[in-house]
Amino acid sequence: MASMTDPSFEDTDFSETINFINQILMEENFDHTPFHDSLTLQITQKSFSDALLHPLDMHNPNGRTTTCSNSNSNSSIDNSCELKPLSPHTHVSDQHNHPSISHNLDSSITNMLAQNIFSNADSVSLFNKGFEEANKFLPPQPQLSTGLDSSNFNMIREIALKGRKNHDREEEQEGRRSNKQTAISVVDEDELSEMFDKVLLNVENDCLQNEQPYSANGVKVDLRNLLLMCSQAMYDNDNRNAIGFLKQIRQHSSPFGDASQRVAHYFANGLEARLVGDGAGAQTFYSSPSTKRITASEFLKAYQVHFTSPPFKKFAFLFANEMIMKVAAKAETLHIIDFGILYGFQWPILIKFLSDREGGPPKLRITGIEFPLPGFRPTERIEETGHRLANYCKRFNVPFEYNAIASRSWETIRVEDLKIKSNELIAVNCSMRFKNLLDESIDANSPRNTVLNLIRKINPNIFTLSIVNGSYNSPFFATRFREALFHFSAFYDSIDTVIPRENEWRMMLEREIMGREVMNVVACEGLERVERPEAYKQWQVRTTKAGFKQLPLDAELMDKFKSKLRKWYHKDFEFEEDNKWMLQGWKGRILYASTCLVPA
Repeated sequence: MASMTDPSFEDTDFSETINFINQILMEENFDHTPFHDSLTLQITQKSFSDALLHPLDMHNPNGRTTTCSNSNSNSSIDNSCELKPLSPHTHVSDQHNHPSISHNLDSSITNMLAQNIFSNADSVSLFNKGFEEANKFLPPQPQLSTGLDSSNFNMIREIALKGRKNHDREEEQEGRRSNKQTAISVVDEDELSEMFDKVLLNVENDCLQNEQPYSANGVKVDLRNLLLMCSQAMYDNDNRNAIGFLKQIRQHSSPFGDASQRVAHYFANGLEARLVGDGAGAQTFYSSPSTKRITASEFLKAYQVHFTSPPFKKFAFLFANEMIMKVAAKAETLHIIDFGILYGFQWPILIKFLSDREGGPPKLRITGIEFPLPGFRPTERIEETGHRLANYCKRFNVPFEYNAIASRSWETIRVEDLKIKSNELIAVNCSMRFKNLLDESIDANSPRNTVLNLIRKINPNIFTLSIVNGSYNSPFFATRFREALFHFSAFYDSIDTVIPRENEWRMMLEREIMGREVMNVVACEGLERVERPEAYKQWQVRTTKAGFKQLPLDAELMDKFKSKLRKWYHKDFEFEEDNKWMLQGWKGRILYASTCLVPA
């Protein structure tokens, strides 16, 4: 089987996108252009617009300071986050320029430890409850080992009770003192750390779903279960035990290791940011001037590796383009309205297809919709995308017209903004970007449904939709964390299989794209959490309610994808069909889904 990163690999269906990316990389001064990802743009823009509306309180329309909630499922979900700066020593993200990364818990976490350790008589019972609740998430077979059997748990309980007795005696002898003053002396940190090592690092444990646990000096460490236990402790506001679990995760995770170590590293970043700042840690991470920002050139090189190695984006692009071509076989003017066009990577393939159309190409109009850039030129990137596509169309003799719409709130776009003409065939497209639209948990008038209603008003001839198939949009942290962990574990594992671990562009993809998404899912709440994917069955309900019906999948095209998958890709990549959805996944987990719709 040919490797997708092998220079000898060639697939003519996708070569135009690679050529397009290479041409962009050759542009003058492009190496120095900063890259602004859509996730950061959404967060900073929402914060900026809120600041303009409410200058005294950036995030709360009622003028009251509100902190993001980590509480249990009975609590209401806050729609805002208090912006509290991180400690100067906080390690929220991995350091970019040094291979040995230190993740010592900082003074902020130490203070939190002092405020929470055994501060009331329910500490041990809370830990017990957290352990029991976390076990509910784990499948009964195969048994996922936690190292927390009854004897091990009793050892931790004894230390806890010992600490409580010592604390009571000290209070009797010296009078009242604050929890913060006595906390660190209650239980010796070395003793507790040693006990966690004995309890959580078990050499005989099995692991979840055929994933082998990371081995450190012959000791197997189940990083996935440590992450689940840490998230459950945070969900129960048991910060003392959350810190203990986080320390163990930090000792055995790395952005340079295998897939499980890398996943654990980036999820630990999110947990630490949430623990320190209740969501504000991630906000500071996104907007801090000291945070190393990648250039647009670096992003494109990382994207190119992502595009050429797994089949996910290739198949999604080709699926949409083939279906659009089928509908537009005799159209004189084809108008594509693209929600989330970014650099326009999808369209060079279509332009090549159109140029070869029997009878000559139609006139191509593209309306590109994207988030505005910060500063005085908010439409700069989206306009540059139009210029590049125009040059590409000129090369293939395809008449071209472009309309750029830079909007921070896609639900506010009007039909008249799209400049639709009466004699054109209309194709609406969105490739994996609707996951960033807010939903009903934030706004009763869901922007997702509003955008779908807008598309229905457009009355397109075809609506091509590709989505990230994820179930980590729960308003409840523990549920969201678990689903996100399983989703990103599958993605990181697929990358680990097909791209060398030392590949710098892979590491950049994991750190700057996937790692930032993990940070947003884990550390943010309310308006700051913009990574909100839903499962394809949920999108099917939404689109049906908005007045769409699905088109059948093209049998010939599906056979073509299956053939390509067998010929060019690793055997663990999966391709399925379900209820008129094209599904792509890895080792049994569906990661992406695509479908075509028309007005009902």
